[in-house]
Amino acid sequence: MIEETARALTHFTQRYCELWQQEYDHFPASSELYGIPSPCIQSNAGDRVYWLPQPFTLAANLEAVERALELRIQPSVVGWYTSQFAGDMHAVLAGQPVTLLQTWSEEDFVRIQENLIGHLVMKRRLKHSPTLFIATLESELEVISVCNLSGEVILEKLGTLQRTVLASDLTDFIGRLTPQGKV
Repeated sequence: MIEETARALTHFTQRYCELWQQEYDHFPASSELYGIPSPCIQSNAGDRVYWLPQPFTLAANLEAVERALELRIQPSVVGWYTSQFAGDMHAVLAGQPVTLLQTWSEEDFVRIQENLIGHLVMKRRLKHSPTLFIATLESELEVISVCNLSGEVILEKLGTLQRTVLASDLTDFIGRLTPQGKV
């Protein structure tokens, strides 16, 4: 599942970068990531960083999360966060804008794992089944996550048991996304 997720994410990222080249005649750009070091940075201009995905250089695992919670993480989520360094990417899923969370740098990978641990601890305290977030929506109360038990991609309302299945697995979910440039 790690390899399938990595292939699907790489294919989506290529489409995303091509969209930026076609629509804006430059690499993907982000003002949110400006000034934050990353191997992805190609150039800076004004208050924006222009980036391209780069190979992931760390061990391809989420062992820190697994050790902290004594929980085996869905392999697809491992593939999601460890297949590349890249900026967060914008997409559309069934007409709704989403932001795909990515690993920007080695330092960011530590932060992502800490945030995943915090999310899983909250889930455990609420006695909810474990999920791992992979994308955000405009509403801060909703995230797109992977159910750690089933591998399904779900839309969940934070702090509640409300969840809607979006795809049977992460590869299927990625295949349903349409890249969206955002300046």
